[in-house]
Amino acid sequence: MTMAAAAEDYTVVMSRRVAAERETLAARWLQRLREVLTVAANDVFPSEQLLDHVPALVQEIAVYLTAPANNEIAANTAVMSKARELGLLRHSQQASVHQLLHEYEILGDILETFLVEETDRLGLQPSLSECFTIQRRLTHAVRVLMRTTVDTFVSEYTTTIQEQNERILAFNRAASHELRSPIGTLMFAGALLDSDVVRQDPKRLAKVATTVRASAERLTWLVENLQRIARVGDARDVPSQQSLDLGALAADVAQQLKDMAQARGVTIQIAAGLPSIVADPARVELVLLNLVSNGIKYSDANKPASIVEIVAVDEGRAAEGTCTICVRDNGIGIPVSDQSAMFDRFFRAHAHLDSELGVTGTGLGLAIVGDCVQALGGSIRCESAPGRGTAFYLTLPRTRLEQSRPV
Repeated sequence: MTMAAAAEDYTVVMSRRVAAERETLAARWLQRLREVLTVAANDVFPSEQLLDHVPALVQEIAVYLTAPANNEIAANTAVMSKARELGLLRHSQQASVHQLLHEYEILGDILETFLVEETDRLGLQPSLSECFTIQRRLTHAVRVLMRTTVDTFVSEYTTTIQEQNERILAFNRAASHELRSPIGTLMFAGALLDSDVVRQDPKRLAKVATTVRASAERLTWLVENLQRIARVGDARDVPSQQSLDLGALAADVAQQLKDMAQARGVTIQIAAGLPSIVADPARVELVLLNLVSNGIKYSDANKPASIVEIVAVDEGRAAEGTCTICVRDNGIGIPVSDQSAMFDRFFRAHAHLDSELGVTGTGLGLAIVGDCVQALGGSIRCESAPGRGTAFYLTLPRTRLEQSRPV
């Protein structure tokens, strides 16, 4: 070493420099990723959280360089927690294992280059043994952190896959149950049609025909909804994002449901001032169709006027880049005890009122709404009281939803 650095150990000097420049090193890392990765930076880093983790990890690597025996990085609860948090974060951002490995390789390369640069800049002349020692410690620290991050990522991914499989099994059981009912009715009606007693009695024949038609319609709607859910849940079904006037879309939804509303004496009102957003029009339309049709189906015949209204709501979210609209009605409302399950597939709060209200359903409408809202990057909540009506508050991003794509 030079005379100036003779009083200090080479690893101590380098450790201080790495710690002091941790923010700069994190910035270098991001710049390198932008250069080598094949996707836009905003797609890889949809939030600032990732960059917040890297300086902290670099700081702990710097500490490890000076005293590995007393500061084994794998035993450092704080830094290992940060590495695990990074794994969870990258999983939530839909990264890939390959991408994670690449990111750590680049971080290790940046740190190695920095050590060489600082050694030359400071005029240090470490021994060959010192060079090998600090290189070995640096490589070990990066590998331990990388392994922890990747293990956490893979564990979270495995858990997600298991949960998805469990949901698929539950969905298949529920779908089979729902399909069995109309199919069984059709088979029974078909057997009745072979009966001379039914064929020779016009009233009985008309009743059986009505049953066949109703069951066929229910079966058709059920299959269509199952297909919609399959499309919404398909990972390849990336939302098409377009500039969208919610006022115009709401008016189109009202037009589509006009006959249904008139038949039940319901007025659909579209308030002025609905915002424009960038989103998938098909999904937003499906959400509004289901919410408005529910408001129509469960209107209250005892009230002098039945209304379903779509309005903009100011919830102070402009700064967050989101907007909220409300689809509300003055219908029969939803019992509080049922509200927690209303977005579950095949759940129907008012199934016992089908005959009284003259409606049928599969319990898939709000499940589709929930899946669509999630795909849109939004949220939905409900306020309802029996006899007073129901209001769904739909919050959506105003601008393009960034999609993380694995490298």
